[in-house]
Amino acid sequence: MTAERSPDDPRWRVAERVGDAVLRRFPADVLAVAVHGPLAHGGGDSEVGLLVATYRPGAGPRPSTRRVDKVLVELTVAGADDYLRRATTITPGWPLAADRYVTTRALHDPTGWLPKLRDEHLARLARARPAEFTTAARQAWYRGSAAHARALRLAEWYETDQALLMLGEARLAAATVQGLFSRTYFRDPGDAVRRTGLAGADMTEVGAALTRQADELAARGRPVDGTVDDLLDG
Repeated sequence: MTAERSPDDPRWRVAERVGDAVLRRFPADVLAVAVHGPLAHGGGDSEVGLLVATYRPGAGPRPSTRRVDKVLVELTVAGADDYLRRATTITPGWPLAADRYVTTRALHDPTGWLPKLRDEHLARLARARPAEFTTAARQAWYRGSAAHARALRLAEWYETDQALLMLGEARLAAATVQGLFSRTYFRDPGDAVRRTGLAGADMTEVGAALTRQADELAARGRPVDGTVDDLLDG
């Protein structure tokens, strides 16, 4: 899935300027340049996400974030082979990463590397066993549970601002768990909490969601509780 470029959208103009500059300055290093994130879907008003895939790790520009002509640009730079390996790994952050592999808009891709990235990721998903997603979901659940517990403590200490920050982390982690359960990926963190019904969930509602997820993990053979031996055995 890709979006057409809009000549009236300043984000596309900035993206193309950055892409052209990368190719001028690093012509021998760059395999592909692409837009990912909300702009690749053709919607939203968020920052520009750019991927620069290089022939060799460490080549090309450095990863960076700047505001250019009032448009925030996040530049991701990775060796092409390393990025392909990343795209074929199921991690706890998969629901927030997969869209970068599947939905891109090429600014420069003479060898067709971006379709290869998408196809290898989708092929990996087709081969993935349910236990791989459940194991990743358990790791995401631990992060959500820790954030929720800290949010509760901070609220008891009337550290309201910090409690809200931790609650936001717990919401996102719980949304990630849900995405791993259903093999659903999201465009961005906001999309994740919206689509899982966790946007605006309060402390009690997030705690209840995490409890339900713990029950689901146990039913899938990956209980969140265990013995000392379970901890040491990984």
